[in-house]
Amino acid sequence: MEILGLDIGGSAINGALIETSTGTVMGEKYRVEISDDMTPHVVMSKVHEVVRHFRWKGPIGCAFPAPIHNGVIMDSLYLDPSWDQADLEQLLHEITDCPVFAINDADAAGIAEMRFGAGRDRKGVVIVLTVGTGIGSAIFIDGKLLPNTELGKIEIRGITARERASERIRREEGLKRSAWAKRIELVLSTFERMFYPELFIFAGGVSKKLDKLNEFIDIKTEFTPAFLLNNAGIIGAAMYAEHCLNQDR
Repeated sequence: MEILGLDIGGSAINGALIETSTGTVMGEKYRVEISDDMTPHVVMSKVHEVVRHFRWKGPIGCAFPAPIHNGVIMDSLYLDPSWDQADLEQLLHEITDCPVFAINDADAAGIAEMRFGAGRDRKGVVIVLTVGTGIGSAIFIDGKLLPNTELGKIEIRGITARERASERIRREEGLKRSAWAKRIELVLSTFERMFYPELFIFAGGVSKKLDKLNEFIDIKTEFTPAFLLNNAGIIGAAMYAEHCLNQDR
């Protein structure tokens, strides 16, 4: 099934047509910059631009950086306050005139990786981490998603994982590669002691840089970049939309 996948991040919206049976990106992705302005008015206008680019009239899957339950944003802690309890699916439907199904961005990336990527056929606990503007997480137990886990909010030595080791923090503090890797190591070792996972998968922007950080990270658990790299969120969002359509939610 062909579905338009959207991945709304802290600095840009990426969209692509996805063949959900194979996880294939059909044609070129389209990217629109947000410039850190995540107010609803700006985001809705940018989404409209992406959908108009593809001249799309079918179902849409949307990955969004917040916990989402039945299409509603449950927590706007790291967003503009006006997002709190907003019905994202309804807002996107009104602006696109398409059926829209919304999911947390890390959960979307995880769904794609567990089906087509680095987590395929992996049992036990697998944790997918998206490291970018913030730190998102998705936890899978024998392939089944525990949604909206938000591990980036966990405090480690008085500072949240997000504020300690996100890529935004690396840029703002001018951290060298080795120093940033050690912060990531502290986050991973903390999660190790909490969940005893079989595997960590890194999605988002850091997935392309992980090979340069490997030598500085020393933990017990296997870790790997997402096989689908930055496409994981878009693909997973489309897969989630297909799932909702099949469930007739």
